[in-house]
Amino acid sequence: MKETDIAAVPAADPEVTLLMPRGMTGGELVLLVGEGGEAERAAAMMTKDAAMMCVRCADWDGCLSPWPAPKAFRSGNDFSGGAGEYLRSILGALPAAEAALGFAPSRRWIAGYSLAGLFAVYALYECGAFDGAACVSGSLWFDGFTDYMAAHRPVKTPERVYFSLGQTEAATRNSRLAAVERETARAEEIMRLSGADTVFERNPGGHFADDAPRLAKGIDWLLGR
Repeated sequence: MKETDIAAVPAADPEVTLLMPRGMTGGELVLLVGEGGEAERAAAMMTKDAAMMCVRCADWDGCLSPWPAPKAFRSGNDFSGGAGEYLRSILGALPAAEAALGFAPSRRWIAGYSLAGLFAVYALYECGAFDGAACVSGSLWFDGFTDYMAAHRPVKTPERVYFSLGQTEAATRNSRLAAVERETARAEEIMRLSGADTVFERNPGGHFADDAPRLAKGIDWLLGR
């Protein structure tokens, strides 16, 4: 993406940073849920232009999990199921963010990596604010999530939904995480059957490899009609 202007949205809760290609007066908005700096790294690698709204998440296990579930790692935290409340806070911040952009986006997309990728798909089922999602190395192994997808429909039919994984992500002794490739394939099929244009790509490496390039690749696919 070409050179961008960076701005914070005043008094936004959660914390929001806007990235916009210099001189942009209209177009599409990508909401990226993640860590600070992740949007800047991904934006620098994108080939398509879009405004980006980066929403920082401090408590991934709490804010991004759709319902309570046991922790995935011995040293981790249990999942508290705060995604619904967190999504409402994001939707509450959207009007101020779009006012700061100075234009109403022609389309809105949501993207995320790992648990944020799971959250991006969840958002399509809980609100009609987004036209599609990029679920990059998404935690679609999460207990019961693809069953939830199969039992419900997105609030509005997404235009495009992108899925990707690292080729070795399923090669783990953790039985829950080892289901990620099977469950991602199932999620892609469910979305495709719902009427969305979908893709499921495999990338070299494991879960912790090349997060920003993978995000940029997924977002470019959403934007690249």
